[in-house]
Amino acid sequence: MADKKYELELNSKGYTYIAGTDEAGRGPIAGPLVVAAVVLPNDYNNPEIDDSKKLTPKKREELFDIIEEVALSFSIQVISLEEIEKYNIYEASRQGMIRCLKDLDKVDAILTDAMPIKDFDCPTIPLIHGDALSQTIAAASILAKVTRDRIMMEYDKIYPEYDFKNNMGYGTKKHLEALDKYGITPIHRRGYEPIKSMLNKQLKLDI
Repeated sequence: MADKKYELELNSKGYTYIAGTDEAGRGPIAGPLVVAAVVLPNDYNNPEIDDSKKLTPKKREELFDIIEEVALSFSIQVISLEEIEKYNIYEASRQGMIRCLKDLDKVDAILTDAMPIKDFDCPTIPLIHGDALSQTIAAASILAKVTRDRIMMEYDKIYPEYDFKNNMGYGTKKHLEALDKYGITPIHRRGYEPIKSMLNKQLKLDI
């Protein structure tokens, strides 16, 4: 369970508007990256909020609605494939977090899931496995994960052969078999393997 240890420490030092930020979708070979940031009330504590990867899809959906309702402010940003290819996935994640944080109503301290950010004039603490340690980061991870899963479910309707509704863009056996059979879609990440090798092979054939 993600608790509020770090939030309470910051509260004790006089910080009131503590933002947590996290992303979903750094590893998949298809689909966008989604980044979220959220500020929860200091007196709000929900023991069900945890690292989104530990929760069932149904529980994530339930908590998504609760977090949106109770949050003092939140922001969700969808990072396109073009931005991922322009920056690389790490920098795209960082830029997305900065964008989300700037979009919040008020922030005086920041907790991130292992991402060092030096763009704000306030305490910014990167926590390794932060989504399992901080309830605020965990809340952001749920907002990001649910949003991305919803996007991939819509893509599944367009490209049903790739089973996106089950793999969410990760390179599962069925997904890779579909790639070999049907080829690359517009939502596949050109800089990721095996997409990159497939494109290089096609380029050589065209030459």
